[in-house]
Amino acid sequence: MSTIQQNLQDVRSRIAAAAQRCARAPEEVILLAVSKTKPVEAIAEAISAGQHAFGENYVQEGVDKIQYFAQLPQGAGLEWHFIGPLQSNKSKLVAENFAWCHTLERPRIAQRLNDQRPTGMPPLNVLIQINISDEQSKSGIVLGELPAFAEAIAVLPNLRLRGLMAIPAPEADYQRQLAVFSQMHDAFLALKQRYPQVDTLSMGMTDDMAAAIAAGS
Repeated sequence: MSTIQQNLQDVRSRIAAAAQRCARAPEEVILLAVSKTKPVEAIAEAISAGQHAFGENYVQEGVDKIQYFAQLPQGAGLEWHFIGPLQSNKSKLVAENFAWCHTLERPRIAQRLNDQRPTGMPPLNVLIQINISDEQSKSGIVLGELPAFAEAIAVLPNLRLRGLMAIPAPEADYQRQLAVFSQMHDAFLALKQRYPQVDTLSMGMTDDMAAAIAAGS
């Protein structure tokens, strides 16, 4: 078994254990593999090990990989998520190539993505990025801005609002992690009441995965 296969197996086992501890079905939790800076050979190994959802931080690098795998039988059924900061001069590439954008935080970018999504493609799935720890260095809106921003996205026909994303400040203590993620879960439930298609809460990485899953990620 390769290192990539072993790593994926280990992470899936951790996800399953965390889900079972909070009485959730492991299948409810989707693993998004961050493939930024990884060569296509490594991604191909991950695909062979059953991974189909990949996250890219850099627009052009992600587009190159999407186009590479689109030519291969192995590329069928892959789902590409843009998870990096998005500048307006790169929005067209995201609109034309990705299935998801996790980092929406500005109405102007939302409008550009909507206008630049090609006819014939399904709406771009989008998540609103929340700066849940109120860090000056982090992207995202504050929770108080969420209702108005969600309303602005909801009227754009080529975008589909699917939920929220957050990367909290690093925190070693599980209970503190859970407290922050629970704020996100409350905001998610409120958003879902207003927009029934909302179904995705994107949060949790290697060090805080268990708390994120307990809070509904």
